[in-house]
This record gives sequence, C-alpha cells and structure tokens, in this order.
Amino acid sequence: MIKHIQLFLILSFSLFYGQNKQFIYEYRSVPDSTDRNNVITEFMVLDINAKKSEFYGLERFKSDSTLLADSKKGVFSMPPNKEMISDRVIKFPNSNTINYIKIFDDKYLVNQEVKLNWKLVNDFKTIMNYKAQKATTEFGGRNWTAWFTTSIPFQDGPYKFYGLPGLILEMEDSTHSHHFIIRGVKDSPEEFIYPNLNNYKEIKVTHPQFVKVFKTYRINPAASLIGRIPDFTDSEGNHINGQQKVKEIEKIRLEKLKKDNNILELELLKS
Repeated sequence: MIKHIQLFLILSFSLFYGQNKQFIYEYRSVPDSTDRNNVITEFMVLDINAKKSEFYGLERFKSDSTLLADSKKGVFSMPPNKEMISDRVIKFPNSNTINYIKIFDDKYLVNQEVKLNWKLVNDFKTIMNYKAQKATTEFGGRNWTAWFTTSIPFQDGPYKFYGLPGLILEMEDSTHSHHFIIRGVKDSPEEFIYPNLNNYKEIKVTHPQFVKVFKTYRINPAASLIGRIPDFTDSEGNHINGQQKVKEIEKIRLEKLKKDNNILELELLKS
C-alpha cells in the first residue's frame, strides 16, 4: 500500500511543483500548564517549493517585511509591541536535516537531524474538503496525532513534522496543549524569500549545542546582555546604570519564563 502511495506522490509532484505553494495554519497553544484557559492563537505559514520549505509566524513575517521596506526608504521604525512567534523552520526535500532559527538576544541557526517514527491508523476524516488519514508519532517529549492527505503530495507539515505520504493538515499533542490545523491553501507566483533585517548576530550551532544555550537561557535569560548595556540617561533625564538595567531585564524574563512551562518540545525543559 505504501509503495502505491509513494508512486502516486512521485507522479503528482510535477503538478504541484509547477508553482510555489503556501499553506496557512492556525496554531493554538497553552503556554502555562497551570492556566489552561490562557490559549494563544497565531497564524503560521508553510511555504513550499522544489528547493525547500519554510515555516514561520505570519505576524512576525508582516512586521519584518514592513521594517525592511521602511529601512530601504531610509526610515527607522520599531516593530509592534506585541508577542509574536519568531521561530522559523526550514526543511529540505529527501533529507532528515532541518534548520531552525531561534532568537534570544542573538539569532541561532540550528542544524538538527529529525527522524519521526510514524504509525498509520485506519481512521479517516475530512478537513477542508480533503480526505485525511490519521497517524501518530512521538516528538519533543510529547505524543502526537496527525491527519494527512495524499491529495496534496508534499511529505511536509507544520513545524518540524514531515515524512507522511502527503501533507499534514492537522497536528495535536495528547495533552491538547499544541494544535495546528490548516486554514488556507494558495499558489505563490514567486519563490519565497524571508525578509532579512540583519538586526541580529547569527550564530550557527548544532542541535546539542543549542540545547545547552537554551538551558542556560532558561536559568539566566539576561546573561548575554552583561557588558552590552552601557550606562545611559532615560527620556526623563534619569541616569540609568547598565548593570542594574540588565538585572531588571533578567527579573522580567524569569517571571515570563515561569509562565512558559508548557513549550512544544517539552523535553527541552528536562534537566
């Protein structure tokens, strides 16, 4: 059965790769396991072409696009004062290697090998008029249920999920803390290029190296700012000590991280 599906996908690729495809997902998450009524919703985009796919937050993309357009006009503007998903995931066809971008005070380009052990389930439902089949896997310390369709012959999906014989339309973990569901499909006339603002130092690391960075950040989220904030005078004329400002930032971030205890890759929080 799998061989027949793979043959179907190969024959169908030429139809789909004629244009770049864009898939819009609604992503709902519960960041704090002690407050399950606090549900965050953001729209995510999966852009696919023959070279790669890229998954990113729509709000951050709009903000970065606006900032880049302004900078080309010589206008200095600030991003909106709102929470936005900054992570981006880049996948390559016929490869287990995934690159993802994580921004703290620096931008980390992480190279990770991801292998998912999928189990197909003889269960079906309809999502956006597509017949979807159920599949399960484990990833990031969570058990996941996926619904995929062979009608869209991309072995891809939201975030780092991929490898099923068709596009993943819906993805949810067993605790109902993280849920992706497709909301739109469209063609894109041009190859997608994410706007590069060059406003962060980019550091290339392996996934194990990034895990160490991540754990260090959770313990001391302002460590990288030490020595980087000089003394300054605020808008009201008050003298602000740079070291004290770092401590204030650290306190704010630690309080925020306490409420961010239910991340998608839960195993990252394990010691």
